[in-house]
Amino acid sequence: MKIGVLVVQTPDTETKIKPTADGSGIEEEGIKYILSPYDEFAVEEAIQTKEKAGDAEVTVISLGPDRVTEALRTALAMGADKAIRIDDGGAPLDSLLTAKVLVNAIKDQGFDLIFTGKQAIDGDSGQVSQMVAEFLDVAHVTVAESFEMKDDKSGAQVKRSAGSGSYEVIDLAFPAVVSCEKGLNTPRYASLPGIMKAKKKPLEVVNLSDFADGASAKVKFINYRLPPERAAGKIIQGGDAAAMAAELVALLHNEAKVI
Repeated sequence: MKIGVLVVQTPDTETKIKPTADGSGIEEEGIKYILSPYDEFAVEEAIQTKEKAGDAEVTVISLGPDRVTEALRTALAMGADKAIRIDDGGAPLDSLLTAKVLVNAIKDQGFDLIFTGKQAIDGDSGQVSQMVAEFLDVAHVTVAESFEMKDDKSGAQVKRSAGSGSYEVIDLAFPAVVSCEKGLNTPRYASLPGIMKAKKKPLEVVNLSDFADGASAKVKFINYRLPPERAAGKIIQGGDAAAMAAELVALLHNEAKVI
């Protein structure tokens, strides 16, 4: 059984982001990059599926610059078997181009199952996994919260939230793409032996130009800027509860205009 995991490297959630002077992007100097948190669930589920299957191989794939190697090594240290990095060569990317390049790079890998995170925490579009499944012409389930592979490895039962406390239970046949939600599992920490082994596991580097088929990004992001600072709140002071309540109601009605 061959399992693929599509991952992306993103800025750490605790990193302070600063737009460039011209608003064309973010200042990358000093930013700590990590394996996108939702992708950790995808890697963990792939490894757990491999352990249950017994004869499976997990390949983790990412598109990006040289620094993405660190995220791939993290996945290898967790237990993936090998990795592929598609060097973007600094080319502008959007969800569509990313999906096309990934599909062209992996379509001959013969994956029975592909896991992804439900979305990256930077662009936050949540589009790539669906596009990859469409281009591969395989089944797809988004935001999976439970994944149980069948004994004969022909498919799986996948559960996803339908809102308001209800769930959809989907009988999924392989090959398929599954995007993973928080709560699907608890990602393991990379052990010291795992980190040492990861350094010797195969990591292939290929070029985006070999898989883009001349395509380029159709979406361009401009005018990056920080959200405005939140205005300070008002504190109503006084000893008389009735007067304070009246003042609060007046502020909500006349100033905040919520009542």
